[in-house]
Amino acid sequence: MKQKFTILFDLDGTLVDTAPDLMLAHNNVMKKYGYPTKTTEEIRDLVGQGAGALIGRSIWGQAKKELDKINDEKMKKKMIEDFLDFYGKNILNQSTLINGVNNFLFWCQKKNISMAVCTNKTEHLAVDLLKKIGIYNFFEYVAGHDTFDYCKPDPRHLTSVIEILDGDINKTLMIGDSETDAIAAKAAEIPMILLQDGYTNKSVSEIYHTHLIKDFIGIEKIISKYL
Repeated sequence: MKQKFTILFDLDGTLVDTAPDLMLAHNNVMKKYGYPTKTTEEIRDLVGQGAGALIGRSIWGQAKKELDKINDEKMKKKMIEDFLDFYGKNILNQSTLINGVNNFLFWCQKKNISMAVCTNKTEHLAVDLLKKIGIYNFFEYVAGHDTFDYCKPDPRHLTSVIEILDGDINKTLMIGDSETDAIAAKAAEIPMILLQDGYTNKSVSEIYHTHLIKDFIGIEKIISKYL
């Protein structure tokens, strides 16, 4: 049987602009524990490695003098729990699909392309968001931060999903918006389509990519070259 072509998608900043709702959850926790809040644009630079990293990197950047308090694992765990609880209850207040996503997913479906999500968002939150925003049924598999014992930038996050889909690594590409996605894709030796202005503080020139796009409008032309 001929293997189908496979596309792996990041979620935050790639399929969905989740920064506004992540900002609300982040600031809710920061206010509760007495730390400075952030703007949506500042949050975009911190997303990509899961809730723990988001909280930790935020505090590292804004409250270095209080690190001893945050190094308390119980405190950090409680902050992450509070973040996830608030975010889970407010996951789709202001988040929106990236321009062109819906039409592109329909196009892929018609082309019989296998699609999966590889995100560092907690799996149940990723599934919930995909369902509520109306694109869950396009994907054959959703792998989150806690699906395996590893996650991006570990390439096994990608290669394990390819295996689960019975795909071919030589007929797979990754679409993401940050170095977390790019490092995993490069290590897995698969092409990387990078969305510019992603959730990262890195410049485009610092991030591995095979193709660069601003959104999903016209991306079919790129994918067609691989089919």
